[in-house]
Amino acid sequence: MKTFSDNAGRTWTVTVNVDAVKRVKTLLGVNLLEAVDGKLLEQLIGDPVLLCDVIYAVCKPQADAQKVSDEDFGRAMAGDSIELATTALLEELCDFFPLGRRTLLRKALGKLRKLESMALATAGNRLDSPELEKRMQDALDEMNPDAVPSVAKTPGNSSGSLPDSSASIPVR
Repeated sequence: MKTFSDNAGRTWTVTVNVDAVKRVKTLLGVNLLEAVDGKLLEQLIGDPVLLCDVIYAVCKPQADAQKVSDEDFGRAMAGDSIELATTALLEELCDFFPLGRRTLLRKALGKLRKLESMALATAGNRLDSPELEKRMQDALDEMNPDAVPSVAKTPGNSSGSLPDSSASIPVR
């Protein structure tokens, strides 16, 4: 049994057993046994609302005893509590299966976590890239053609459309 705390300070115990699997399937139409093929894991990790619904269904006997509605549970799930709940659910789900499937599920879970970590690192690198700022400035320049181009704002460049020298101004 794994535990996590929600943002209201309540501690929840996540237990995946046959009763919990049946309850999730009855309440949500989600078959936790499909986690072995990996698609359900991707769904749960990628959809925090579905994930919280599944966790609520797993924890429903506790919620009923504490008179915590689905809506109250959902209001207390954000940020780190979702991550802690995810870990609790996925570890319990792995432990539910017999050794062969458990090994396969842990491997799939490890791959998903590695992929998620790589995706976050890639996104962070892109956000830190000076190329992103250049693209953003170029897009702003395109949106506002009457503004002084960003090239003219760079030190050392000429300032706008003034003539190069007084020799090119016609005398009257």
